Amino acid sequence: MTPAEIVRRWLRLVAADAELSPYLVGVDLARIAAHLTASLTAALADEPADAWGGLGLSEAQRRRIGDYLVGVCWAADLPGERIAHARRAVAR
Repeated sequence: MTPAEIVRRWLRLVAADAELSPYLVGVDLARIAAHLTASLTAALADEPADAWGGLGLSEAQRRRIGDYLVGVCWAADLPGERIAHARRAVAR
């Protein structure tokens, strides 16, 4: 599964979450998907990434978004180390 495919699935989960979906109202989803794909690609390579910066999410909300990402990455059968890199990038 490519980073773009992971992001598509990840965004669907976030958009379906009643607490998180309001943060996507008025957001250009194609633009944020491109940003998230670039951030995820960097994170999987253990490079600095700020996937959700600027949206004003709480720490708990960032953890929840990270949980969704981990679920999608596990389903894509990514190695645990790469998933940990992605998780850390979201937690920032």
